[in-house]
This record gives sequence, C-alpha cells and structure tokens, in this order.
Amino acid sequence: METSKFEIADYLDSNEMIAEYLNTVLEEGNEAEIIAAIGHIAKAIGMSKIAEETGMSRPSLYKALSEGSKPQFSTIMKVLKAIGGQLQVNPTSV
Repeated sequence: METSKFEIADYLDSNEMIAEYLNTVLEEGNEAEIIAAIGHIAKAIGMSKIAEETGMSRPSLYKALSEGSKPQFSTIMKVLKAIGGQLQVNPTSV
C-alpha cells in the first residue's frame, strides 16, 4: 500500500480555515513554524496569485517561505496582506 505525503495546503480551502490555522500557529508556534504556515497558506491560495499581489517573483516567494529561511519582515507583511491577513496585538493576562 502506497501512502502520500500529508499537505496541509490541501485542507486550507476557506478563509475561516486559513485564519484558524494561522492564528493557532501564531499562538503556539515558533518563528520557523510561522514562516512555514504562511508558506502553506500561500501554496493553498496559489503562489502565482500571491506573487502577483506582492510584486515578487514565484521563485523569490518559494525561497523566502522555504524551510530554514529568514525572510525580511516586509516580505512577511506583503504576503500576509496578499493572503488576506493582518497582524493584531491583543493584551495578554500575566
């Protein structure tokens, strides 16, 4: 029996799913996991569409959002805007 590799991008098929996934990773993940999650979302939406909306090339996007990358904050913000997301700060109880 052959198994296929699990791709989270295959399940990010609505704005609600995308928001829930990203919020969970932002809350619980580390820097690398957050970058990977943004990459998964970009793949789910379509790298060509994200590239067009950010003004970046597809290869640059893949490189910026690949495992082990350290993208600039401006790149993350461009991609977040293109995927329909935004950063929001909420007070935490200490």
